Amino acid sequence: MAAICEFHAQWARSCLSIARSRLRPQAQVKYPHSFGPIRLRQLQKSSNPSNNSEDTSLAPRKERGGSKVFKTADEAVADIKSGSTILSAGFGLCGVAETIIQAIHRRGVESVNSLTAVSNNAGAAGGGGLATLTQAGQVDRLILSFLGNNKALEKKYLSGEIAIELCPQGTLAERIRCGGAGIPAFFTPTGTHTLVQEGEIPVRLESSGKVIEKGNPREVRMFNDKQYMMEEALTGDIAIIRAWKVDEAGNCRFRYTTKAFGRIMAQAAKVTIVEAEEIVPIGALAPDDIHLPGVYVDRIVPATAEKALEIKKLRQSTSSGDEKSSKNDALVRRNRIAKRAAKELKQGYYVNLGVGMPTLAPSFLPEGRMVWIQSENGILGMGPYPTEDEVDPDLINAGKETVTLVPGASTFDSSESFSMIRGGHVDVSILGALQVSAVGDLANYMIPGKVFKGMGGAMDLVSNPDETKIVITTDHVAKDGTPKIVQKCQLPLTGARCVSTIITDLCVFEVDRKRGELTLTELAPGVEVEEVQKKTDAKFHIAENLQSME
Repeated sequence: MAAICEFHAQWARSCLSIARSRLRPQAQVKYPHSFGPIRLRQLQKSSNPSNNSEDTSLAPRKERGGSKVFKTADEAVADIKSGSTILSAGFGLCGVAETIIQAIHRRGVESVNSLTAVSNNAGAAGGGGLATLTQAGQVDRLILSFLGNNKALEKKYLSGEIAIELCPQGTLAERIRCGGAGIPAFFTPTGTHTLVQEGEIPVRLESSGKVIEKGNPREVRMFNDKQYMMEEALTGDIAIIRAWKVDEAGNCRFRYTTKAFGRIMAQAAKVTIVEAEEIVPIGALAPDDIHLPGVYVDRIVPATAEKALEIKKLRQSTSSGDEKSSKNDALVRRNRIAKRAAKELKQGYYVNLGVGMPTLAPSFLPEGRMVWIQSENGILGMGPYPTEDEVDPDLINAGKETVTLVPGASTFDSSESFSMIRGGHVDVSILGALQVSAVGDLANYMIPGKVFKGMGGAMDLVSNPDETKIVITTDHVAKDGTPKIVQKCQLPLTGARCVSTIITDLCVFEVDRKRGELTLTELAPGVEVEEVQKKTDAKFHIAENLQSME
């Protein structure tokens, strides 16, 4: 514990210094009789051992001409080598190649180890996904956007047993997409003015807690008077993905939010192994129904692992119990903020809502007002939580919760999702905050002295504030009573000069991002200006026509 505390202290000093200076069912394999039997193939061993010894590539051999279908996942992973880089598709536990992961695990740490795994997150704390391999010690390095509440992984990181490179979710998707497209690097606004740009996020620690590896500082350039930084492409030796239907040629079709990383990871790997819920012969899938062409798929195995639900969230009906709970002070504050945030969502708007408080806003929309809710894991037109009968493990939101779709909705992969976000096609994004500054800086993903969970998609969501209005919903003060609206953020930034409106339980501020000024425009019922002044660290103006939040 002393070593961990020392690491926290060192990290906190480093981060604060930088901030100040810069300001359903088990899968089945189906064989339609009208198309005849599906051919299976066995892994072919080379008859020339000398050729194998001269091959320095870590990727399994890619063979053309034979059947791509393997009888089991164990056969398909038999030649994966230690030290390989594995691109693992899925979002949370949705769309994860669990059958293949379990097969790699069965090979044991002595047979396959020192893996680098690239994924949006590292599985669930209770098991499932990449957590199976990290807990077994088969993975030495992770490239992720979000750790979540995986305490076992957090412990391994703190003790120096595993390296973790955190990468914004949209940047991660684009690095993979570029890797598959033969583009070595690209410039992005995501992460500028943050620890990502400076390369100051610890990647690997010693057991003592000392930082022995950090990220790489990024090259920075100006385009059209805006700062961008360079990110390098990501590729892998093997991609492991799960698809709904796959034909013998490797053409794949996905369901709903299982699309997130499957397509782009298959494109970026030297060898792709797909586990299929249904394996069908060539011709069974219409050309327009194919999401991933077979040129990117090398091996096909039947999916035998059951789908898992990370967070089963159901639609709640109004009851006397709900009315009673509404008297709870915290809920009253949250509802007040959400009700005001709903006013930012105009008819026909495309909006992204962060996890937590922002998701409450649609429930306060006037009857008849239609907005299109975007979820960064690949939904446009997200609906309410499902009833028990509507639950689908292939349909979740960015918080890993079960959801539904509204008529007219669409689903897509993560690179498409973040093109919408970075490109400014989303009208409003509502996020939570740890701190917001007078100039519109936002800090909402980590507190030095505590291991952060990762930035997820937050840095991408605030990367184009001139086109996408950034609205912050937050309690006015933290649990310890310290102000969250500050003159200058002391916590590492998510984005600089990106926030336009701040909605708290006490008031509403509008931010002039160019001039770096705050203006108090609305007060909650019963709140006086003096209370806001007392609980706000930042200097602010008071609007001549001060309004009520109600």
